[in-house]
Order: sequence, then C-alpha cells, then structure tokens
Amino acid sequence: MKEINAIIRMNMVSKTATNLKKAGFPCFTCRKVLGRGKKMVDLKVSNGEISINRHQAENLSEQHRLISKRLFTIMVNDQDVQEVVDIIISTNQTHNPGDGKIFVKDVTEVIRIRTSETGVLAL
Repeated sequence: MKEINAIIRMNMVSKTATNLKKAGFPCFTCRKVLGRGKKMVDLKVSNGEISINRHQAENLSEQHRLISKRLFTIMVNDQDVQEVVDIIISTNQTHNPGDGKIFVKDVTEVIRIRTSETGVLAL
C-alpha cells in the first residue's frame, strides 16, 4: 500500500476531487496548508488580479510569505499509484511555478477502527 500526498493550488481542489472520483478513487482527505517553495515570489493584487514577480535578491524578506495550498492524502494499492499520480498531474499541471508537489510513501499497516479489518480490506 502507498500513501500519496499532493500539495496543489486552492482553486484546483474541486477539479482534482472530481477527476479522482471519476477514475474510481473517491476516498481521500483534503486539508488546508500553508507553505512556500524555493523561489522567492512577490504577490501583488491590483483590481482583483493577482500578478507574480520573481526576485533573485536574497535580502527581500517580504518574499518569504506563506502561500495557502491544499494537501490531498489518498491511500492506494501499489498497482494504482501511477494512475493516481497521472490524474493529479494532468489535472493540476499549468507549467507555472506553484503547480505543486506529489509525495509517495510506503504504508506498512492500515486498520479500520470500527471493524478491526486490516490491510486492503481496511481501505
């Protein structure tokens, strides 16, 4: 079993959830998170439009703001990992900084509290 964590843009949550459900992966958790990537990004809002200016200067401490994102967590069988990763990428890829990250981890055990079922049955 694998745990897939995907950090995505806030405005992509509904589309990502819909595409995962359509593909047969309706069970996931989505949480609000704050974070930032390696690049320094300056967000400016003007007339309701957001523009992004990148700066290379290290002394621009204002560029270290945390950005609101969403964290999807989904547990899948090993053979389903690539399909889920492909869905997340195809749904969220804009080829711009901030598209997100995907992390895949091994899961050694899952136990359903209500029934004490373990492994795949607990999913």
